[in-house]
Amino acid sequence: MKIATVEALPVRLPFVQAGPPIVMFGRPWTAFELVLVRIETDQGIVGYGETPWGPWRPLQALIDDFIAPALIGRPADNIAGLMHELQRLTHVIGRYGLTMFALSGVDTALWDIAGKAAGQPLARMLGGSVRPVAGYESLWVSYKRSGAWDWESADRDVLTERARAAIAAGYRHVKLHGTTEADLRAVRDAVGDDVGIMVDASCRWSLNEARQAAARLRPFGLYWLEEPVFPPEDFHSLARLQAESGIPIAAGENACTAFEFAAMFAADAVAFAQPNVNRVGGITEFRKVAALAETSGVALNPHSFFFGPGFLATLHLVAAQARPALVEKPGIPLEVGLYGGATDPINGQFHPPDGPGLGRDPDPDVLRDCRIRGA
Repeated sequence: MKIATVEALPVRLPFVQAGPPIVMFGRPWTAFELVLVRIETDQGIVGYGETPWGPWRPLQALIDDFIAPALIGRPADNIAGLMHELQRLTHVIGRYGLTMFALSGVDTALWDIAGKAAGQPLARMLGGSVRPVAGYESLWVSYKRSGAWDWESADRDVLTERARAAIAAGYRHVKLHGTTEADLRAVRDAVGDDVGIMVDASCRWSLNEARQAAARLRPFGLYWLEEPVFPPEDFHSLARLQAESGIPIAAGENACTAFEFAAMFAADAVAFAQPNVNRVGGITEFRKVAALAETSGVALNPHSFFFGPGFLATLHLVAAQARPALVEKPGIPLEVGLYGGATDPINGQFHPPDGPGLGRDPDPDVLRDCRIRGA
């Protein structure tokens, strides 16, 4: 079974805006723009992968101009060998970042093909079972700067309303992207004391600023404090903050390959590892990170702020782990999804589709209607 075609499909998925407009990269943010990777074999088996949302033009070019030509005619079932070769081939154009994002989408598509060829769901291919996995809601609203380096919700009523809705949907954990005591207090009052609250600082602080923030946030009993320090690869600062503050640290969504996670774990930087299957190097690299986390005594809770094949892959990967993990769901409803309601939670849990491979293909009508024109 050989690879016949490799396509980069840019799509735009608008989301429902609630509250003040969200501003991203200096402009109103109204949709997720991303590249789906579609690979077809000479036997007609099609697999899908996904790259992170954002810079779709360079990702499309990377796949079309550099990666696809190296894959055509190659055995589709030699995933480990192909990914090793592609990492060696592409290191000259950048080892991490966009290069690894593109490779991640390719890897996931190849695993989708492997599962379909075997007639097995990905979770079973990875040694697990197709079982429900617990989720948490990432409460994304519009934020504004508050003080020198804090952020607070632009509309606290919207924030607390979404927090209550998440608990009503069965979640037992919620995550904030605001960092003010007022936001935390409002959400804690809204959800009660028995709900786990995380705070994602999005690499916002220096080490000293993070120390001050941790002192203010400690009384709220955070489940974890996520990516508090910039740059995110400053693992020694993360380790110092975790040791000094006593607050569990989570990080890893920006890390690429198992090598960065090995350095993170060696520094005792985190209690929770957050590999992102769309960034880390795909399913192949994610599995290496999962093994490192287990042998290092670090909990695995993947970052999954996305909606496409990468989200399905994350569900299967978590279902294949020996220990429970929480799966992140973006708290931003799409106007139309790639899978209809197949990825909606049921009482706070997600159910990996039990079809072969990832279990479900993107809706062709949505792909047609949401395809970025002129791409």
